[in-house]
Amino acid sequence: MNWLANLSQTYDDHAHVAGQFELKKDGREYALIPLSHTTQTAHIEVHLDMEGHFLSAQVVCKEEGSTIIPCTEAAASRTSAPVPYPLFDKLMYVAGDYVRYCEAPKGTPHQDYLSQLQDWCNSPYGDRKVRSVYEYVRQGTLIEDLVRHEVLHPGADGKLLGKCTPELEKRIGKRPEIFNVIVGDQSGAFVRFAVHEPGQIEHRLWRDTQVQESFTQYYASRMEDTDLCYVSGEWLPIAEKHASRIRHSGDKSKLISANDSAGFTYRGRFRTSREAAVVSYEVSQKGHNALKWLIERQGTTKDGKVFLVWGSEQLKQPEPQEDIYDLFAAHEMEPEVMGDSTHKQYALQVRDALVGFRYDPQYASIADVTIMILDAATPGRMSIVYYRNLDQNVYIDQLEHWYITCYWRYRYRKNQTASTGSATFVKTPTPKDIAFAAYGPRASDKVVKGLMERILPCIVDQRQIPLDIVRSAVQRASNPVGMEEWEWQKTLSIACALVNKHYAKEGYGLYLKAESTDRSYLFGRLLAVADVLEERDLNREKKRSGSSSHRATNAVRYMNVFSHRPLRTWKIIYAQIQPYLVRMGDKSFFYNKLCQEIMGKFELQQFNDEPLTGLFLMGYYNQRDEMYTSKQAKEAGQANSSQEALQDPPDKVTDDHSE
Repeated sequence: MNWLANLSQTYDDHAHVAGQFELKKDGREYALIPLSHTTQTAHIEVHLDMEGHFLSAQVVCKEEGSTIIPCTEAAASRTSAPVPYPLFDKLMYVAGDYVRYCEAPKGTPHQDYLSQLQDWCNSPYGDRKVRSVYEYVRQGTLIEDLVRHEVLHPGADGKLLGKCTPELEKRIGKRPEIFNVIVGDQSGAFVRFAVHEPGQIEHRLWRDTQVQESFTQYYASRMEDTDLCYVSGEWLPIAEKHASRIRHSGDKSKLISANDSAGFTYRGRFRTSREAAVVSYEVSQKGHNALKWLIERQGTTKDGKVFLVWGSEQLKQPEPQEDIYDLFAAHEMEPEVMGDSTHKQYALQVRDALVGFRYDPQYASIADVTIMILDAATPGRMSIVYYRNLDQNVYIDQLEHWYITCYWRYRYRKNQTASTGSATFVKTPTPKDIAFAAYGPRASDKVVKGLMERILPCIVDQRQIPLDIVRSAVQRASNPVGMEEWEWQKTLSIACALVNKHYAKEGYGLYLKAESTDRSYLFGRLLAVADVLEERDLNREKKRSGSSSHRATNAVRYMNVFSHRPLRTWKIIYAQIQPYLVRMGDKSFFYNKLCQEIMGKFELQQFNDEPLTGLFLMGYYNQRDEMYTSKQAKEAGQANSSQEALQDPPDKVTDDHSE
């Protein structure tokens, strides 16, 4: 129950903002819900005076529909059985004239609603504004008033229309607003109330803290069944039913449920659910309400799976799924253009971006970070599939280690214009990018969320990236013919980042490791030489003829089969580049010499047809990069002194892969 205690403490730390709405990026509202409350989407807003007289009504737009409503345990878990909410609810509960305009419901929902509302009003905790609502709804004229003000629309038979008709649109001159906000027919509309005092004072009851506190105290006074709470260790009123709607307003899944007395929830181990666990109503409400608030505020949802990170002192924390450039942007940092600069620049930028979370003076030096993943296997049961609570400094250290060990060069066209051109940046791939690199851009949300879950321990706990993910990314990057140029370049960079992370102890990096004798790395270098050689000749011919067509080189076309049978495929590629070498004349000396130097590093028994590891991609990428950038660096007078530059190719070739 550590997770519930943690969430309950989070609620206590931020109880001062309970009931206060905030705006999401999409313009929708959310709030930390007070105890004994929940949220619903309202469709109709009714305005009353203090004596309970109808003033006006309007349809609520979708962006403003989120409504905090008082809620009992029974109402929070209602399904098909009619159980009313105490104040705001659907027409079948609130409208006394419902049967006049709609099909008669089962049971007595309106009478149950009135009885419950009257009991609240007559209690010592009753509120006069709630009394105004009671005085109005007991008159039984709600739907009649809404029809009169053209908020609801009946048909020729006097019953509310199930859907909008052309005749209705023609009669009122437009599509009725109610049909733009409600799913289903008008009888399912949810109603909320506002009360006006003399002097133009409006009380929107769903935001009125006095009304919220009134119901919280009233409902607490009615709870008499107490027991020892397993979370707080105190003797408190217990929760028989726990909250749903955790991920969104339509979510019926629960984290805690023990209502299956005839099934296998606890049968065979305990006689009653209380012997398994007892959670107090207060702790359950605080924990679940804090969880809902955090998910709305900063959670990441993928196909129903929620990824959530929060801090005990500083709620907003850098997330493992977050793009490092988003973190740079949050700190108004521009990513360094990585021409001939080293990985050290990138590492320094990462540390600068994270230092604000590590040394923020307004927070305590000792703080925790909680990481939680939620998912529901069935519509009614939700589980915590991953949970970690660790020191904030340890968490930041783990993130920093991930960012500066799993990285590679990316080619992007930033603010693409004819003058800006392209630039190369060092970047760490996000888990989502890794998923698309490993399984393709059409990977289902189920596959993507599964990979994101598997990558999370690699970031937080410094575990090795699963080998099947690395192999899948390498396999896709080895097949450039099946992708567009920009997609292949991105996939290649992500695959190299994963391979670089996998072989971190070998000391490979962004630049060519000329002293390496690994056969896969060497074969990758050979492939790059053949690729650059043919690409140079093709570009020259394209300029001469004025053609805009682009043909893939033999090295690119054969890359996939080359990764499986390198020796046999190299013989084919080498034979096909001979005409290009002949046309070069003396300029071919550079490429022949480079091939000889690379082949001289092979041990005789290694020059065989065994499949290559992912290092061949790094060898290919680094050798190409070396051949293109060494001349550029020399022209700019910025030759990198930390590495031995190879001889420049005879002619400069533009290497501009933009996304």
